[in-house]
Amino acid sequence: MKKLLATLLLCCASTVTFAQAAAPQGITQQRMERMEQQLQTRFSTANTTHDGKLTRDQAAAGMPMLARHFDEIDTQKAGYITLPQIEAFMQEHAAAR
Repeated sequence: MKKLLATLLLCCASTVTFAQAAAPQGITQQRMERMEQQLQTRFSTANTTHDGKLTRDQAAAGMPMLARHFDEIDTQKAGYITLPQIEAFMQEHAAAR
């Protein structure tokens, strides 16, 4: 239980940092926070095993856009992706624009 709470706190802290650092020009902080909340909610819903990891099948069923980029996000080739990996992918692609 302590590991789960620590993981959740770490995810929350990283999403706030992500939202503050990656806000594209013209997007308000409030909108970034709303987008982050939506991402967390969709990830949680797709993560049917509730282990903080999305398999390719879970991504395909619950987050098809992520499934299309699964191999790009799964940089460690672990067979699953995590919320911090998704955020890093999104941040990297936002910076490239």
